[in-house]
Amino acid sequence: MFVMLTLIWADADCELITNAATGQLFQFLICSGTLAVKPRLLVTFLYGRAVQRTETFAMTISAIIAPQLPYLRRYARAVSGSQASGDAYVVAMLEAIIEDPSLFAGNCDARTAVYKAFSRIWNAMPLNKAPGGPKGASAAERRLEEITPMPRQAFLLTAVEGFSPEQAAEALGVSAPVFSKLIDDAGHEIGIQTSTSVLVIEDEPIIAMDLERLVTELGHTVAGNARTREEAVQMARRTRPGLVLADIKLADGSSGLDAVQDILKSFEVPVIFITAYPESLLTGERPEPAFLIIKPIEEDMVRAIISQALFFDAKASKGAATAA
Repeated sequence: MFVMLTLIWADADCELITNAATGQLFQFLICSGTLAVKPRLLVTFLYGRAVQRTETFAMTISAIIAPQLPYLRRYARAVSGSQASGDAYVVAMLEAIIEDPSLFAGNCDARTAVYKAFSRIWNAMPLNKAPGGPKGASAAERRLEEITPMPRQAFLLTAVEGFSPEQAAEALGVSAPVFSKLIDDAGHEIGIQTSTSVLVIEDEPIIAMDLERLVTELGHTVAGNARTREEAVQMARRTRPGLVLADIKLADGSSGLDAVQDILKSFEVPVIFITAYPESLLTGERPEPAFLIIKPIEEDMVRAIISQALFFDAKASKGAATAA
């Protein structure tokens, strides 16, 4: 029985890839378009022996996996260093799932299951566990190559692919405490590369102390803690921090959002808002880009977003008016 899986790119340009390791022929359409699954079986994966799978099963797996592949290709490129290399690992993952469907986890959401299958293939290669990574041209790519392999994957899954810590831990096949350590390690390694001073604008002393501790643990220094708009603006102009963490509602009734806007009139800087009132960012003026953490804070999320803002050098500038 043939095992058939429909994979087709929107773009007409394609090339034939042969998997020499197993001697199996794969017609895999590689180009810059978006991957989609069609109802008809257009591409056949033919094994040299009878494989007891059904056409229905193959189509079900196709329908689940295909919408995730454009995003998986982005992730594969980031971890491998090139699109060609990343695509080769995606092909290997598809081959492995067809050969052994149990590799595709059924106990989590479809997107997590696809990344989990890819991670098992990627991390099975000893070469991919060695220090040193993709040799990139951009500043972000060069920073990425300096992060050790597993922390790099943890960082990319949360910062780039948008997984929650729980989903990312599942995708990597590690426990929550292990994943927390990976994020910690990634944040520390990124902190070494991007070490800066951080201004904390927060009127609640306990939260301010927690933020200062997290900032220090990531390898940064604390420029100061301001409790009002006026204090924040004066402190920022005096210290010129490399990152601002700002609550929105401050002690004297003033606004952290207004404080940030005043600061950005003097210089551009990455901004992370930490607030129990996220709706405050939906009206009026707000800086762009701005990162948001909703209270009560989760330490892993704070670490990840601080690392993300500094890693990608996401300097904010004064915002324009936005509709509610």
